[in-house]
Amino acid sequence: MKQKFWNILIGLVIITTLLAACAAPAPASTPTATVAPAAESNATTADEAPAAQAGPITLTMWYHGAGNKTEKDVLVGIINDYNASQDKYMVEVQDFPQISYNESVVAAALAGNLPDIIDVDGPVMPNWAWAGYMAPLDIPQDKLDTFLPTTIGMWDGKVYSVGLWEAACAMYSRKSVLDKYDIRIPTLEQPWNLDEFNAVMETLKASGEFDYVLDLGMAWTGEWYPYGFSPFLQSFGGDIIDRSTFISAEDALNGPEAIAFGEWWQELFTQGYVSGTTQDSADRDTGFIDGKYALQWNGNWAGGLAQEKLGDDLLILPAPNFGNGARIGAGSWQFGVSAKSEHKEGATEFIEFMMQDNYLVQFSDVTGNIPATTSAAAASKNFAPGAPFEIFFSYTAAQATLRPPTPAYMSAALSFEKALADIANGADVVTALDAATDEINADIKANSGYGFDGSVVGPSIQEDVIAKANGK
Repeated sequence: MKQKFWNILIGLVIITTLLAACAAPAPASTPTATVAPAAESNATTADEAPAAQAGPITLTMWYHGAGNKTEKDVLVGIINDYNASQDKYMVEVQDFPQISYNESVVAAALAGNLPDIIDVDGPVMPNWAWAGYMAPLDIPQDKLDTFLPTTIGMWDGKVYSVGLWEAACAMYSRKSVLDKYDIRIPTLEQPWNLDEFNAVMETLKASGEFDYVLDLGMAWTGEWYPYGFSPFLQSFGGDIIDRSTFISAEDALNGPEAIAFGEWWQELFTQGYVSGTTQDSADRDTGFIDGKYALQWNGNWAGGLAQEKLGDDLLILPAPNFGNGARIGAGSWQFGVSAKSEHKEGATEFIEFMMQDNYLVQFSDVTGNIPATTSAAAASKNFAPGAPFEIFFSYTAAQATLRPPTPAYMSAALSFEKALADIANGADVVTALDAATDEINADIKANSGYGFDGSVVGPSIQEDVIAKANGK
């Protein structure tokens, strides 16, 4: 028990490091909202009722977003609706700045002061479930079946969290540019393959029209690396961790497929297709729109400005297929119940209440994120049939790949980020990947496998649904 306490305490340091490094508007961290002041801890009810009241049982809720009024209004509206719909429970919400939210949850867990309801970033959830912060959710399966699979947080065969939205990446370009250089416009059914994508970059570079061919978002750090870039590794057939057993990164992160990815990744920089790790943040924000880049790898959150500036010339293209299926990152913020809650039934009831389509639509319309169900997407202003970003829902449904759902991910993400940054800056590919693999394996061993014993628990990245659909 003492060892697990220290492991959790070390996890707090890792969380702090991850958050401090995350300079991007992290894809899986877009939404925000709540009622209490961001930097304070004085919670209030959604309709500002006095804290002390007879009758309803108070359900406390923590939310990672502070300062975003539009999202706050949606969340408060849901809470007011729920509080008015029954008289047994009264939800109170307290918000935190995103940069300090995870740290606050871990500190509260160690002190035994968690609220009843928490929101959790998708890839973080397995660590919190393993650490005993969260309880499984008793939600009927038929209510979960309509949700995108990547919005359901699973650990050890149980549901621990549910997300109301998803995010997706795509390759932004201009139709006029691809037409000018006689480049095929890829489709979801026939994306660019590795050879074709490399040829596209070579053609666009040879044109001399752009500062760089491709904007990958190298100005962003932290969670952007595993969210934005590990799908490229997985499309090659490698992975951050071997998810068939989750007890090792050996061969997944330093095997032949991963090395091929690493060599390709490094060539993006040595060939001058992509700017280095010192990219200016302003270039990331507007460089593609300003014509400095021919292509941009970015999320659905960037679509609004791009469409406003480029109109019908904007293309939102699918991820390339590098051999193991075209893939994009997945797993955004989700809601769960703390393990120490004395009112798990009520907390779960509130989460079920939030899962109604009309609330999914409200969140989507103000955040630009993708609704978690097909029916909600069809009713939303951005993702309905014929809407400007309808294609993002299709990309999510077909290409979404979760970051490895294991407690080891939080440490592994840091090792992966360092390896890719080092390779981009000229480090030996094999040496960098071996070092990352050794770090991940050492962490897993130090934590006794994080609950895994070496048994096969699922398919590897080369055997999953996307790989099989790709003919593997």
